[in-house]
Amino acid sequence: MDDQIHDRLIVQADPALSEPVLVYALEGWIDAGLGAGTAITTLLTTCGTEILATFDTEYFIDQRARRPMARIVDGVTTELTWPEIQVRYGHDGDGADVLFLVGPEPDFHWSEFAEVVSELARHYAVRLVVGLGAFPAPAPHTRPIRVIGTAPASSSHLLARVGTVPGEIEVPAGIGAVLELDLADAGIDALTLWARVPHYVASMGYPLAAAALIDGLASVAGLTLDAGTLRESAEDARRRIDDLISANPEHDAMVRQLESSLDAVDPGVDEDLPSGDELAAELERFLRGEAD
Repeated sequence: MDDQIHDRLIVQADPALSEPVLVYALEGWIDAGLGAGTAITTLLTTCGTEILATFDTEYFIDQRARRPMARIVDGVTTELTWPEIQVRYGHDGDGADVLFLVGPEPDFHWSEFAEVVSELARHYAVRLVVGLGAFPAPAPHTRPIRVIGTAPASSSHLLARVGTVPGEIEVPAGIGAVLELDLADAGIDALTLWARVPHYVASMGYPLAAAALIDGLASVAGLTLDAGTLRESAEDARRRIDDLISANPEHDAMVRQLESSLDAVDPGVDEDLPSGDELAAELERFLRGEAD
């Protein structure tokens, strides 16, 4: 392939990578409990990443919706920091190569954005692409976080490792769905991991969701990743939620009902999974809350 991967990608480094995994979590779509955002921030820190390339900001970003930040010193405007979609590279705990696609979800030209990502994946012989997300679910905070997956048909074999939402559902799509299908056309395995966050904590930071996503990524991609600091934060968050719930009898009753529903599941089933209707209902409530 030519040295230039794509006209809309500004390459700043060209490291020698060996069959890396590409992980992405782009800001702007569903992220209950800040699960995906916290997970990707933790990974960027623990994997010691550097910038590989940036996307054409003028072409993909609506700068009125995502305005640059101005730095003003004693009334003097000194610089602007523009919103930027980046590709970064780093290594897991055993030295395996990992690429990260981070920044805001593109506002324009989604098809071409997916094309650029697919060309990048082919250029570096990416063996697997994994997206991270989190959605509100009818689940109690007193039980482990369940991670489920979505994937294109060509990568459906990966879903056996994480499980899925049963039945059929139609929901508004984020850029991840476009990437899944475009990567499938390019012959590259792709999977999105979704943490099920208790719906009543979906609007606050919930580190346990981020830890579950990192553990899920490590499992499906065969990477060595550390979510220990997140679990420490999760314990503090759990105690705060327990205090809030116990102070309100209605909330306490709600959590007990969720626990009962989960415990009533057939013992042969690993964990309770949301139906399509349940997921759609919680998603609609979450989106209404975001709009308000």
